[in-house]
Amino acid sequence: MTLMGAAALLILVLTYAGVAIGRIPGLRLDRAGIALLGGAAMIAIGALSMEDAYRAINFDTITLVLGMMIVVAHLKVSGAFRGLGAVAIEHAHAPFMLLVMVTLLTGVLSAFLVNDAICLVMAPIVVHVTRVIKRNPIPYLIATATASNCGSVATITGNPQNMVIGALSGISYPAFSAALAPVALFSLVAVVVIVRIVYRAEFARTAQLTPEVSRGRMHKGQVLKAVVVCIGLAIAFFAGVPVAKAALIGGAILLLTRAIKPERIYREIDGPLLFMFAGLFVVVAGAEKTLLTPDIIASAKNLGLDDVWRLSGFTAVLSNIMSNVPAVLALRPFIPGLENPERAWLVVAMSSTLAGNFTLLGSVANLIVAEQAGTAGAHLSFGAFFKVGLPLTLITLGVGTAWLAFGF
Repeated sequence: MTLMGAAALLILVLTYAGVAIGRIPGLRLDRAGIALLGGAAMIAIGALSMEDAYRAINFDTITLVLGMMIVVAHLKVSGAFRGLGAVAIEHAHAPFMLLVMVTLLTGVLSAFLVNDAICLVMAPIVVHVTRVIKRNPIPYLIATATASNCGSVATITGNPQNMVIGALSGISYPAFSAALAPVALFSLVAVVVIVRIVYRAEFARTAQLTPEVSRGRMHKGQVLKAVVVCIGLAIAFFAGVPVAKAALIGGAILLLTRAIKPERIYREIDGPLLFMFAGLFVVVAGAEKTLLTPDIIASAKNLGLDDVWRLSGFTAVLSNIMSNVPAVLALRPFIPGLENPERAWLVVAMSSTLAGNFTLLGSVANLIVAEQAGTAGAHLSFGAFFKVGLPLTLITLGVGTAWLAFGF
């Protein structure tokens, strides 16, 4: 190995370790800063020129994520999310029906919009409702987190890792959904069943509920415009319009308003996530150029990743070690050389997302729910989540892998 190769390997390992841990001890660097530092280091050692670094960043992914963030921010600021949540939850008049409603609402919204943003909206609503009706909030919060992961499996726009895979793989929106929507639907049913079993005491107590949710202030005109844009986006996605193009245009249209200050929308955009994507694209490209010779890439076949079950398990483990988006980017150089790259990408999308339900630390969505719950005075512990997460992950990964192995 050359000196540059050794340096690139060190940068790759340190960047991914930092992203996995979330910080560098003694420094005020978050995941975005670590990824950007890693990308800059790759350029500094000469692994990539500036032109190569620009080309390494997949701007379709960045544009898609940005566009969807603007759409979701508008839905949140306009009051659309809270209004929809209020209407749905207020029709749940029994504990089990409340569980079903929370799971379905979170899962369906997460299927088309970024799941992390849905958790930011749903978690406070769930805590408020359960407090008003004097029920244990934990089962419903766990359902919120796990349903957001499960529902987001269904489409390219469901979560950041799917957006990356959609841009890298070239799989169309309809083809992606046709393959993975059945897995998402089964997984949402599994959430309801497993939460019901694990927290049977909560649902054994029959009660007539009258949940009330404060709708807050709603900009009705903006809500209507956002709904129209979302319907237009769904039609465009399934009609084959490039998802990044459609999302950017949809987001730009929603910025045309007299009712909402643009600063309120900008505050909802997760800039650090975009920076992390850019940095990781450069880091992976630098490692690929200096370390991954054709022979090494071809040796991936020796790992047996052509086998759907092995690829699914490998992705799930990798996602829990380094988080799902970095795991997807780490696998990027090896997938095109596999026997069926399209199926392999779908396996990676399914497994990297469902693996997030394994522990409370498994996905950003889980951490958002826990943080929002803690702010509202409800403590979601690692153990409480794991009682649901362990069986849910094993069952959904098993069924999802079988579906892609034998049904695709």
